Amino acid sequence: MSEPLLVPCPHCHTINRVPEEKLRANGTCGRCKQSLFSGAPVTLTAANFAAHSERSDLPLLVDFWAPWCGPCRSMAPAFTASAAQLEPQVRLGKVNTEEEQGLAARFGIRSIPTLVLIRHGREIARQAGAMGADDIRRWTLNNLG
Repeated sequence: MSEPLLVPCPHCHTINRVPEEKLRANGTCGRCKQSLFSGAPVTLTAANFAAHSERSDLPLLVDFWAPWCGPCRSMAPAFTASAAQLEPQVRLGKVNTEEEQGLAARFGIRSIPTLVLIRHGREIARQAGAMGADDIRRWTLNNLG
C-alpha cells in the first residue's frame, strides 16, 4: 500500500489522508462527511487557498476570473466540465479577482481569464485566455507531464 495522499475537502477544507488507490472510491471527508470529489470547481478564497494549493498532494488548476468578464463567463461551463473529467487526479478551483484582489496580486494576474497550474505551492504553468473543456483538459495533463 502506498503512502496516503493529503486531500483537502472541497466543502470544509479539512485535510484528509487518502490512500492513492482509493482516490476514485468516492471517499468522504472525515470531518464534514461530504464527498471529497464533487466534479465541480472549488471556490477559492484567501482563507482556504493554502489548503488546496500548498498542503494538498493534488495539483491545483486555478481559474482567475471576474463576474464582469465576458470570456470568463463563457469559459465557466467548460471549466466546470473539466473538473468532472480531471478529478480526482487534479483539483480545480476558481478565484474571483474582484473579491480576492490579494490572491490576484500575489499571482500577478494581468488579464482574465487566466489559468494557473500549481503543485505543492509552486506555479508550474500558466495560460491566459478562454479555452474549451477539451483544451483545458489537454493543457493541464500536458503540463503535469
